[in-house]
Amino acid sequence: MDKADNTHTDTSAVDVVVVTTYLPGHSRPEQGQYAFAYTITISNDGDVPVQLLSRHWIITDANSAVQEVRGEGVVGEQPLIPPGKSFRYTSGATLATPVGCMEGSYTMVRHDTGQEGATAAGRFEVPIPAFSLHTPTALH
Repeated sequence: MDKADNTHTDTSAVDVVVVTTYLPGHSRPEQGQYAFAYTITISNDGDVPVQLLSRHWIITDANSAVQEVRGEGVVGEQPLIPPGKSFRYTSGATLATPVGCMEGSYTMVRHDTGQEGATAAGRFEVPIPAFSLHTPTALH
């Protein structure tokens, strides 16, 4: 497997690192199916817990075909990330071309801990800049 991209974002004390991999065993180039995995590490560099509520992805292939994905959480979870901790997950995307990109955002909420436990202290967006999805030989 080829580590194709490593993208880094830091917003509101939330750090996002993306590593992509082409999955030749799950791809069918002759049928226009190119499978990619992306592993995302979300780190809380702040001093209060944060929770990922939802995601929004825009996935674009080399033919400018766009897939838009919105949903609650990631991989079936809405992780609560304590200060100084990280949450890592792997998901995937399939494109009709050997090259494409993804970009998007997470909607998160800060949790302040008081006498009555964690309470939502404010939502914020963490933008995720475009990162490349490509087969090992697609880009030189």
